[in-house]
Amino acid sequence: MVTLPTHANGVDLTLEELLIYRGPASRNNPFRGLPRTSQRAGQNLSTLKGRGMEFDEVRRYQSGDDVRTIDWRVTARTGHAHTKLFREERERPVMLFVDLGQRMRTGSALMLQSVQAAHLAALIGWQSIAAGERLGGIICCEGAHREHKPRARRQGIAPLLDSLVHIHRQTGSDQEEYLDQGVGRLRHLAHPGGVIPVISDGLGLLPQHLDTLADLGRHSDIRLFQITDPLAQRLSALPDRITVPVWHQGRLSQMDHHDRRLWQQQFASQLHDFEQGCHTRGLRLSRVDAGRPLTEQLDSIWKPIH
Repeated sequence: MVTLPTHANGVDLTLEELLIYRGPASRNNPFRGLPRTSQRAGQNLSTLKGRGMEFDEVRRYQSGDDVRTIDWRVTARTGHAHTKLFREERERPVMLFVDLGQRMRTGSALMLQSVQAAHLAALIGWQSIAAGERLGGIICCEGAHREHKPRARRQGIAPLLDSLVHIHRQTGSDQEEYLDQGVGRLRHLAHPGGVIPVISDGLGLLPQHLDTLADLGRHSDIRLFQITDPLAQRLSALPDRITVPVWHQGRLSQMDHHDRRLWQQQFASQLHDFEQGCHTRGLRLSRVDAGRPLTEQLDSIWKPIH
């Protein structure tokens, strides 16, 4: 029997249920132990994004040095040519983007997709600070938006968890363009060379949003995490006579056979468009099931489906 995580009821969100992921974050932590000078693929985080080098010191110019790195101010002051030395850039700030909009307040099994999205954000947050990375994020829904610049240790994780709980408690509004604002702010706040985990059901991300993420992916490590619900698989196996109760966007509704067919067709079309949009833009996409505890999916969370 599948059981809810500790302190969770699957619908509401509390700080206590997000704190428990500090322990599981030590398992399969993708932020730990990665050499910054070699390329890694698949489940592991990229090590070659971003600016790559940062200033270290100035020394006398030597034959063979790149003339583009000459420090002209020091050269003018000393009367001898000096060149700048650089070292590999070590910083890899993590900037979470979490969509907690009303379309995420849907669940047919263990928990709402929005609750699982918050759990995943907490897990990645704990993983990043455990590896010594700075953590920030943008959490948004209709009518509510919070953002945090990357900060180290407790100063990074504590306000992020608080914002997840606060935003999740917000009621719906008519501000459908909230993702436009959120993705726009992500472009402004994201640091080159950082890691940007994007957590959503994916179906609210329009082509222009994917274009922005692909553009950010030129200098950052973009990871899309699609929070899924097992409803589609379960509906296809039901007899026609069955009516299904579904909690959707804050209310309980019933789906008969006709409603199920229409919903499945629309869902399949949206899912195909989203997958193709990610694939054509080179965006790596992973899936996390809201019908299973996150701790049962730790081995597959960072593995892309294509």
